[in-house]
Amino acid sequence: MSPDEALLALQHVDTTADQLRHRREHLDERDRLATASEALTAWEARRVELNERIASASEVVESAETEGERLAAESTRLNQQLRTVIAPREAEALQHEIENLAAQRSESDERGLMALGDQGEAETLLGEHLAREGSIREALTLADERLQIAESGIDTELRELDGQRSTIRGELDGQLLSRYDRVRAKVGVAAARLAGSKCEGCHLDLSAAEVDEVRRAPDDSFPECPQCGRLLVR
Repeated sequence: MSPDEALLALQHVDTTADQLRHRREHLDERDRLATASEALTAWEARRVELNERIASASEVVESAETEGERLAAESTRLNQQLRTVIAPREAEALQHEIENLAAQRSESDERGLMALGDQGEAETLLGEHLAREGSIREALTLADERLQIAESGIDTELRELDGQRSTIRGELDGQLLSRYDRVRAKVGVAAARLAGSKCEGCHLDLSAAEVDEVRRAPDDSFPECPQCGRLLVR
């Protein structure tokens, strides 16, 4: 392979590798995995939310039951006391207090019933939610497997290209490779063919004087494009 052909072949291999690496980072499978991962995260957050809702409702129910028992005991005590009272005013005061306790207990029972209903609703929702766990985790596993397969295929191609790259670089002069690497680090594509008066790297036309200067360069040299600095293959 001539130096011209080797240089262009090296650039082709490097460009192909760059494209593969870019494709690897922007695989549709990667987006699907991210979507599946977000779905699992959202599912787990909802599970926590429902469990917290159930726990909160359960606390209200227990609190209402405890309060109801306390109010019932107090009401029983006052009713027993009422039976022993003779004075009308004292009896009236006790009766009023008993009525207040009854109202408080009614409110407590209402809170307990509402919390119990909320707890039951949340438990139903949690049961339905947990039933979806298997499909969500399965989708995540499948998305991960497909991404690994896609990445593995690209990695195989990259390894093959790396072998070709090493072979081609072995055919080129060290000084030329240094120039190539320096230009490639700056603009990505380091070598381009001069087609007529146009550099196929930057796609700009060189002036007649510039083309003449490039054409007069020694056959074994690679002049740089005056527009973009790429190594020109004539």
